Amino acid sequence: MLDGMIADPDSGLLSPVRAGTPAEAVTGDRAFAVALLEAEAALARAQARLGTVPAEAAERITTAARLLGEGELDVVELARDARATGNPVVSLVRTLSAKIPDVADYVHRGSTSQDIVDTAMMLVAHDVQRLISADLAAIAHALAELARAHRDTVMPGRTLTAHAVPTTFGLKAAIWRQGVQEASRRIAELRLPVSLGGAAGTLAAYVQYGDGKDDYAERLVAAFAEETGLTAPILPWHADRTPVAELVSALAGVTTALGKIAVDVQVLARTEMGEVTEATGGGSSAMPHKQNPVRSALIRSAALQVPVLAAGVTQSGLAEDERSAGVWQAEWQLLRECLRLTGGATHTASDLVQGLDIHTDRMRENLALTNGLIVSERLSAALAPRMGKARAKDLLGTASRRAIEENRPLSEILADTPEITAVVDAATLADLLDPAQYVGAAGRLVDRALENPAE
Repeated sequence: MLDGMIADPDSGLLSPVRAGTPAEAVTGDRAFAVALLEAEAALARAQARLGTVPAEAAERITTAARLLGEGELDVVELARDARATGNPVVSLVRTLSAKIPDVADYVHRGSTSQDIVDTAMMLVAHDVQRLISADLAAIAHALAELARAHRDTVMPGRTLTAHAVPTTFGLKAAIWRQGVQEASRRIAELRLPVSLGGAAGTLAAYVQYGDGKDDYAERLVAAFAEETGLTAPILPWHADRTPVAELVSALAGVTTALGKIAVDVQVLARTEMGEVTEATGGGSSAMPHKQNPVRSALIRSAALQVPVLAAGVTQSGLAEDERSAGVWQAEWQLLRECLRLTGGATHTASDLVQGLDIHTDRMRENLALTNGLIVSERLSAALAPRMGKARAKDLLGTASRRAIEENRPLSEILADTPEITAVVDAATLADLLDPAQYVGAAGRLVDRALENPAE
């Protein structure tokens, strides 16, 4: 069936979380090829700024690179040529040089393939970084609105899948937001450096083509960084993959923060809970009544993949010598998937949190599911000074078991227990059994969180 099929571009068929998103557009094969061309052109312009490449040659290289990137470059052919050389730069340089033969000597001057590939990776990462940062800001803003609106909306707090004590939806939203803000900070603080080291990290060929001054290498790196919009590293990082490891670590942090939101929404959206729903659910292919939490599922899929892929990138930090054989190449696809999955997840999460429907009536109903047992901790603490901690615990333990076995409200059991009514009047008991009166510092915690701006 598959014999003779022509290779198609990766359309995201098996990765819907990023299919059609802005992150996909800036991480595709053509986007990477364009970034390689941008790196080559930026290098020529940097050298021209220092007077070691004619300005006209740099302009010609830049124009030719732009035209190739706009559609003349055959990306499939470029990829297949890379099988012979281990990376796409050799073929790319040959194609670029053929467009401008009279200034071809100034293309890739003094450079090595890893300089161009690493810089291109960082250019693509920089584009995704901007998209992720904008989405995270929108998510944090939406979560702040939810936290503010539901500051005092009481709901069951759950631990180890079971009702524990009451909490508020506002506090849950504030905690989600805190994770998003921390992830956003790490993304914003990323330093994405250009790569410039030459054949073995000494910049020897660059210096050979330089102006003879001792600081030429430093000035070239600075000029290259300015031309690309990236940062200037202190040293070449061909065999020091820390910048890449830090990048994927930050991406994993983003998907973890968003994954927490996704799994909570999935749990709260269960039919038997029904406390939140996605504004527009996804339909089922077999069951007409179903509206699935599709956005949450897509975000969760990314959150499960990115940390695993990031581990693969991180272990590629074990790069031998001044350039690795195979380790460097192993990063490329893993890093690209981390970028596109994280970008897709943030884009999807922005839609999710801005379109959540909150069902406060179901939260109130669910608070009553355990017949008052959700506030047993409060009762124990309140009764301990009146009758001793051990006795209060024993009485409440017996009353709780009766409430479960007899399917009766705890309030009725306690009202029929003389030892309880002897120390607590009916009004006090009713107050102690009110879940809304036992949310601790939840409201103040929300206020404190909202004092920390999202942007």
